[in-house]
Amino acid sequence: MSLDSKIPQGPIADKWTDYKDHINLVNPANKRNLDIIVVGTGLAGGSAAATLAELGYNVKAFCFQDSPRRAHSIAAQGGINAAKNYKGDGDSVYRLFYDTVKGGDYRAREANVYRLAEVSANIIDQCVAQGVPLAREYGGLLDNRSFGGTLVSRTFYAQGQTGQQLLLGAYSAMNRQIGRGKIKMYNRHEMLDLVIVNGKARGIIARNLITGEIERHSAHAVVIGSGGYGNVFFLSTNAMGSNATAAWKIHKKGAFFANPCYTQIHPTCIPVSGDHQSKLTLMSESLRNDGRIWVPAKLEDAQAIREGKKKAIDLAEADRDYFLERRYPAFGNLVPRDVASRAAKERCDAGFGVNKTGEAVYLDFAAAIQRYGKEQAHIKGLDENDSALVTKLGTDVVRSKYGNLFQMYYKIVDEDPYTTPMMIYPAVHYTMGGTWVDYNLMTTIPGCFSIGESNFSDHGANRLGASALMQGLADGYFVLPYTIGDYLAPDIKMGPIPTNTPEFDEAENNVRSLIDKFMNNNGNHSVDHFHKKLGKIMWNKVGMARNEKGLTEAMEEIAALREEFYRDVKVPGTDKGFNQELEKAIRVADFLELGELFAKDALHRNESCGGHFREEYQTEEGEALRDDENFAYVAAWEYKGKPSDAVLHKEPLNYENIKLVQRSYK
Repeated sequence: MSLDSKIPQGPIADKWTDYKDHINLVNPANKRNLDIIVVGTGLAGGSAAATLAELGYNVKAFCFQDSPRRAHSIAAQGGINAAKNYKGDGDSVYRLFYDTVKGGDYRAREANVYRLAEVSANIIDQCVAQGVPLAREYGGLLDNRSFGGTLVSRTFYAQGQTGQQLLLGAYSAMNRQIGRGKIKMYNRHEMLDLVIVNGKARGIIARNLITGEIERHSAHAVVIGSGGYGNVFFLSTNAMGSNATAAWKIHKKGAFFANPCYTQIHPTCIPVSGDHQSKLTLMSESLRNDGRIWVPAKLEDAQAIREGKKKAIDLAEADRDYFLERRYPAFGNLVPRDVASRAAKERCDAGFGVNKTGEAVYLDFAAAIQRYGKEQAHIKGLDENDSALVTKLGTDVVRSKYGNLFQMYYKIVDEDPYTTPMMIYPAVHYTMGGTWVDYNLMTTIPGCFSIGESNFSDHGANRLGASALMQGLADGYFVLPYTIGDYLAPDIKMGPIPTNTPEFDEAENNVRSLIDKFMNNNGNHSVDHFHKKLGKIMWNKVGMARNEKGLTEAMEEIAALREEFYRDVKVPGTDKGFNQELEKAIRVADFLELGELFAKDALHRNESCGGHFREEYQTEEGEALRDDENFAYVAAWEYKGKPSDAVLHKEPLNYENIKLVQRSYK
């Protein structure tokens, strides 16, 4: 199969507008006769479901949580990017486009990224109209802050709860349509297979997670908005329920899976504390606006801190290495996530780590507290030399900007981040890879669309902070509602799609067969036993740094672990009701396939770019070394029975508006 990205002709600034002017439309009366399934109700799925229902389509929305409000989008804390130039600091649609392509290490599709930047401003207007309480300046205008990889302030935020507030906006829009009967909501349901009729996606098989009932649902199109696959590493910043099952099921039915090795390691996470953990906690990138990252400059000081003989506050400024500011003076602590993560790993690997495991660096707010405190004292006409007063005033400012994040850190670590530096270390956070989609956000299966983090389209090899919320809402509110109409226009006279067909029979039988296999398997080990083993293979050999030997071993070990899993997993209970071990078994089965494809993709890409860092391919200064001559393409994998047999298809990345150069943040 050839890959047709369907990118419109013409200048990049005009592509989306001209495209919308000429695509097919469905009139309001005909929309009432068309059904759309939306799987996942986070920011992408929720905004899509609400908008499609508002347009008049009949929407069936599915989420495995008890409410769409529990989607993992709530964990996106720091903000959402938009090119509004409210600060007057030189921002523009083009600059957001450029920063995103550069931040992704020149491995994103130009046309999609420009469209994302173009519609970003509309997202803010939409959310304000919904009542989302975005932060405001003293005069009442919306406030902005900086994020990594940019030299402007374009990130809109709601303290450290931006994702939650945006999700509530989408949820309120959904609720209006649920009340009107235009959205039929299926909470506690999980999609377990895609149904294809005459080459087109026409429905899904879902399991009611409360009753265990297997259900058939038909539609004229299916939209996957189920998020990313970071939990293939077991320990990640993702919610424990986040999984890749919906995206992987459509992959096995013919949707190509693109760039699985592009996975983001976030630099500001609370470090691992032991094998007892089931997930990691993210400290928002917004903290890097005011927090300074450092390690001791001397090995003996780092060792003394690890042994509990010294504390961070005992070290004078001259004995601290603010390594991001030293290595990247132009961007300092606000370099992109992949750059900051590798820099922290390098310092820790060299012996400068500061917690008991040696895998942590400091994120320090002392300088910011003093700076803000003196500013407030000056404004209020108070004594700027009163250290206690300045500290109190500065702490109040920091609390107003990041208070909930500081509180969360205190509750987890039991240390006060206002008086002692936070400890952070990189952890798996976001997946830039995902199902391949064209300009319309449609996969290689006609009628099956993929939006938000579940697709690959906008971030290249590394996502800039505050761009996940932007992409999810852009896809759901402003892109898919146009492009899906173009696809559905010929179907207006079809009528409802029946579910009593051989295609639905086959898909349901496949699901029942898998469930029966797990329930009747008399193994000796829990699902988590295998998931943890997979996670260790992934982190040790397919994590922040990769090499040919480790990746080859990872593929073999994952394949062997998958065989052991099917042979020796034990799923207690029954499939006739609520059974979270069964849910996990189905998801981990998918991770055990995805993990192998992940390693295969990383092995074939003989270069370093963004979140994909091959130790064999780096500059003398330890930066990612791309190979644009041989690898400037999207790697889209076709399923052929097992991951090791997957077939590679290449979509060339043609840069007509941005020059390919070695990325630099110095």
